Amino acid sequence: MNKKKILVLGANGKTGSRVIDRLQKISEVEVRMGSRNAAQPFDWENAETWFPVLQDIDSVYITFQPDLAVPAAVAIIQKFASLATSLGVQKMVLLSGRGEKEAQVCEEIIKNTAKNWTIVRASWFNQNFSESFFLEPILAGFVALPRAKALEPFTDANDIADVVVECLLNEKHNNQTYELTGPKLLTFPEAVAEIAKATDKEIHFQALSLEEYVQMLKEYQVPEDHIWLINYLFEHVLDGRNSHITNDIEKILGRKPTDFSTYAKETAKSGIWNVINA
Repeated sequence: MNKKKILVLGANGKTGSRVIDRLQKISEVEVRMGSRNAAQPFDWENAETWFPVLQDIDSVYITFQPDLAVPAAVAIIQKFASLATSLGVQKMVLLSGRGEKEAQVCEEIIKNTAKNWTIVRASWFNQNFSESFFLEPILAGFVALPRAKALEPFTDANDIADVVVECLLNEKHNNQTYELTGPKLLTFPEAVAEIAKATDKEIHFQALSLEEYVQMLKEYQVPEDHIWLINYLFEHVLDGRNSHITNDIEKILGRKPTDFSTYAKETAKSGIWNVINA
C-alpha cells in the first residue's frame, strides 16, 4: 500500500512541529517538512521554492507566517493553493485565525480552490507563554499588556495538533470549519497568575493602554511588521468577539481540551520558566 504523503508547512512552528511529531509515528504516512531550513527549503516569500516541495504530495497542512491577517497573505495563499491543486494535492488543512475577518478571505480561497479542505480556527495559544513572545516577560517576572480585562479561551497547541492530524487523516472532516478553544475563559492577568502559582514565583502584571504597549515595543526595537501584527491582534481580536468557548475539540477528539492550569503545571515541570530573575 502506498504511503500517504503529507506536507507540513511551518515545520518548526508551535503546531507544525507537533503535527510532524505525531505523523512520524504513523507507519502509513510519509511526512515532508516545509520550512526555510528543510532539506528541500520552503519559503512563503519565494514562490520558486513551492513547486519542488509540492511534488507528489497528497495533503498539506498550511500555516502562514507571520499571520493570515497581513495584507500580502491573500495573494500568496491564492497562488499557493492554485499551484498545489494543479499538482494533484487532494486535501488542504488550513490553520486560520479565530475572529480574524482578514483570515476568512484566505479561508474562502482555500474552499474555492482545494479539492478537499478543512479549516481549523484558533486564537491565542497556551504556548505563547512558554515558546513565544510572552516567555521573556514571564522569565523577568514582569508582564505588561493591554486588554487586561479581555476574556480569552486560551487553546493548547497539543490539542490543535491532535485535531489537525485527525483532519489530515480522516475524510469525514472534509469541507468542515472548526473553531478550537480551551475549556474556560481567562484574562491575561489570570493566565499569568496561573503560571506564577505553578512555578511558585512572583510575576507582576501591569495593565497598559494599547498605545503604551506599542510604544514599549518600539523602545525595545521590535520589528515594525511584528508591531503591526501584535497591534492588530490586541485591537481587533481581543475585543470580546472570541470570548466564548466551543466543544469542537471534544467533538473531534472525544476528550476535553487541555485546561490552562494543566498546561501551566506540566510546562513548569519542564523547567522552561526556571530562569532566576535578574
